[in-house]
Amino acid sequence: MLDHLLDLDATSVYEQIIKGKVSSVEVVQVYINHLKTKEDKINAIVEDRFELALQEAKEADDYFEHHQKPIGPLHGVPICVKESFDVKGMKTTGGLIHLKNNIAKEDAFIVKRLKEAGAIILCKTNTSTLCYAQESVNKLYGTTNNPWDITRTAGGSSGGEGALLAIGGGAAGFGSDIGGSIRFPSHLNGVIGFKSGMFQIDARGHFPPDVVPLQKRMSSSGPMGKSVRDMKRLYNIVANKPAIEKKLNDLVIEMLPSEQPYPISLKTSKMLIDVQVFLSNKFTIIEEMPPYFDESAQLWQEIMSINGSDDIKQISFNNKRKNLVLTYLKEKFTKKTDWHEYLLWALIGSTLFKPSKKRIEEIKKTLQTGDQLLKDYFKNRILILPVYATGALKHGEIFKQIFSIKKTFKQYMPYTAYSNVWGLPTLTLPITLDEENMPIAVQIISTNGNEGKIFAVGKLLEEQFRGYKRKK
Repeated sequence: MLDHLLDLDATSVYEQIIKGKVSSVEVVQVYINHLKTKEDKINAIVEDRFELALQEAKEADDYFEHHQKPIGPLHGVPICVKESFDVKGMKTTGGLIHLKNNIAKEDAFIVKRLKEAGAIILCKTNTSTLCYAQESVNKLYGTTNNPWDITRTAGGSSGGEGALLAIGGGAAGFGSDIGGSIRFPSHLNGVIGFKSGMFQIDARGHFPPDVVPLQKRMSSSGPMGKSVRDMKRLYNIVANKPAIEKKLNDLVIEMLPSEQPYPISLKTSKMLIDVQVFLSNKFTIIEEMPPYFDESAQLWQEIMSINGSDDIKQISFNNKRKNLVLTYLKEKFTKKTDWHEYLLWALIGSTLFKPSKKRIEEIKKTLQTGDQLLKDYFKNRILILPVYATGALKHGEIFKQIFSIKKTFKQYMPYTAYSNVWGLPTLTLPITLDEENMPIAVQIISTNGNEGKIFAVGKLLEEQFRGYKRKK
């Protein structure tokens, strides 16, 4: 039996293959068998390419036998990717019924890089409609469940990735993030994720494309998986510049004050204390609010609402005019439209929060000033934040908290919005379990160029605390 391979990270799988202990075909077959028997209750896969994956695995084995060297640093390793990334010959739908037959003609940039490194794409995983909510549900593919408790959310929009990796469904994976979409699923499913910094990974071939300049700075992609070293390995394969190894001399660790106004569960608060105590033996710890923290959730919401999400509306309704409110009400009470109510409600919110031209100019000035300030601020500093106030809640509860008409996003989104608004690279690492025995994690944040420091601190925490544990 080779089921132990499911617990290994991508680096270990790679090493097993190139040392001749297992073939790529054997590895890929183990993962395929596992997914065929264990994935149905979580509903994470939207489309597989199992036959092609086995064919590519055989080609990888033949290449290694003939050349006596690997194709690249992911030689023969099975990877899963979020549905929003184009994979040649596979569907890219955004969860929209009218795009159910939309076949990608070429690979997204990151998929191309992964394949060049020798990775084998197993499948594509579920998202929220057009990646537009923190719960992975849409009318085309349905709802993804959290494998630790299928009555709870797997998060979004990379929830399919998080859920699949939680059961060991791939050696690693890849997601995208404009509002916590890598970090929510990593936190809620107990996997490790890395949201890259602003403009560090080419976004070509991601759907929907970012067309609003201020949204482009908030949008990023990155690896998800089972170890910090994998996050570094995969990031270096796809990033414009690899993470630079840096010494941690005189590094300052910043954490929020114990008395702060944002919601946080007792277990999450205890987790942060445990992390702080551990890191205090190695680094200087300070407790304070980082610059612009209180403003970031509002800035995030306004940037997401620029132009009232007209580009998303056009894609959603296939360039046809729709009365948003009436369509939402029909879906809410009859479930007989082609659009999930979460998408429709989010689009209504974008209309309500659409900033004026004057306000957009104010936002631009704030961002220009803040970018320079934070570049200096985080030069030798790491910020540790929770991802969310709690672990995974029942389906729909987190969506209600973030998308409430009462503007509760101001309470619940600062922890994740901060990295998006300021384009900061962020590692999400599981630390412990919450009151309901669901995984909870911390974010390890700094500025572009400090990815090496983020990974180094993450490795220390991974060795001390929970890290990734497969749900068996």
